[in-house]
Amino acid sequence: VAICGRAAHKLGVHDFGGIVWDEVAGFLVTMLGVSLSWQSLLAGFALFRLFDILKPWPIKWLDRQVDGGLGIMLDDVAAGGVACLILHYWF
Repeated sequence: VAICGRAAHKLGVHDFGGIVWDEVAGFLVTMLGVSLSWQSLLAGFALFRLFDILKPWPIKWLDRQVDGGLGIMLDDVAAGGVACLILHYWF
């Protein structure tokens, strides 16, 4: 959260695409408790990216309503949480 907040402040850009700590955190949340295999990693990555890009509710709401480093991280962690739930159903 602190890294993303400082980077946004220094660069003057909210959620600058070159800072990927939020994506790393979101993918780690995606894979929490999932049996690791190439299939689960591929499915987890695809699901996380899908939810991160499309930002369905409540992910989009979090992205728009929460500012600073927490807001930058929270939408990715939420996308990871949704992807994780789906993975636990599949694997």
